[in-house]
Amino acid sequence: MTQRSTSADFVTGFATGWPEHQPDLMILSLTTAKGVQDFAVNKEQALLIANTIKKTADALAEPKTV
Repeated sequence: MTQRSTSADFVTGFATGWPEHQPDLMILSLTTAKGVQDFAVNKEQALLIANTIKKTADALAEPKTV
């Protein structure tokens, strides 16, 4: 999966809009030029995503000064 035809313009994560009915889900929303894709994830999946993002962020180089 090294080639992508569409990239996400915005990525947001938020609790469901109906926490009193499904407090066990988080919605990951990706906004692209083609529209919005929403993904419901459980706690285990959300923590895995967060861990992957943290590891990647920790490995990023410092920004170059111009």
